[in-house]
Amino acid sequence: MVGKVRDRAVRVCVLLGICLALVAAGALVWGELRAVASNRADGDPEQGSYLQDPERADRTAGAVLDGIVAEGEEPPADAAAFAGTESGSEASGAPDPVRWTEGGWQPSSPLRARTAPSEPAIGALFSPGNDWDADHHCSASVVHSPEGDLIATAAHCVYQDGFRTNLAFVPGYRDGKAPYGVWVPTRIDVDPRWTSDGDPDHDVAFLRLRRPGHPGERLEDVTGALTIRFRPRLPLPARLVGYPNDSEQPLDCYNTARAEGPTQLRLDCADVPNGTSGGPVLTDGHTLIGVIGGRDGGGDETTSYSSWFDDSVRGLYTRATSGR
Repeated sequence: MVGKVRDRAVRVCVLLGICLALVAAGALVWGELRAVASNRADGDPEQGSYLQDPERADRTAGAVLDGIVAEGEEPPADAAAFAGTESGSEASGAPDPVRWTEGGWQPSSPLRARTAPSEPAIGALFSPGNDWDADHHCSASVVHSPEGDLIATAAHCVYQDGFRTNLAFVPGYRDGKAPYGVWVPTRIDVDPRWTSDGDPDHDVAFLRLRRPGHPGERLEDVTGALTIRFRPRLPLPARLVGYPNDSEQPLDCYNTARAEGPTQLRLDCADVPNGTSGGPVLTDGHTLIGVIGGRDGGGDETTSYSSWFDDSVRGLYTRATSGR
């Protein structure tokens, strides 16, 4: 009888321990879910736009600079820094971009992404805080615009069950350094077909940015900018660029961009991992024809995709730059 009572007591203790462990795990998951929710905002999902709260954005910039990245010395401002970009060709007399269809381009061999030099107009998107992402979770690029404050990325990088409110862009990022500063959104625009049901044919976003502590400074004046081409005629010689979320350096790969049906662009290249989403797909050096995203969240082990830059993306760009 004593043995049976002892066995029952042991079973009760084990069950109690399991219950307590489940409660603790549930509390931990609940806390993490609350942390994720605290970094989301509804914005205007019917239009697909969000106006960032300035104080919240300033806190994000502070969190990025507090032990994640360090601003370097004053960035270069000569022609070499902007060669081939929109601002560079106007401000410094840099030559026109190479026409890759006329030569001077070849695909990567083998067709695998490789580490690449950082560039002023391409950078990493950071999201500090407990939201289950690495410090930098996506990539983006500076796009020429009337106000000189615009970047392009994938919609899934900025909107998932709400607009991310803890975003910061670090152009030219490499090895923990922010040579061109840390920039935060003032406005985010995505297609409402993305906010309503995550349509992969509309996985594109435009963000207008400012640099906290530097009133009046324009992103494009600091980094130069890519030009954007709508309705690109495929196939085209192309290059993709992005920041893996487990690397402090960008990678790139060259291959021919081809149509994947009427609404997607594809570029076959291996070893393009998570974190490169939102990175630019380029032709002619510095002409943007896509952002990594779209089908399958951006691709698989051997292929990257982008939503095709059709007239809906042109309309989204117009809305973002006009602020309406």
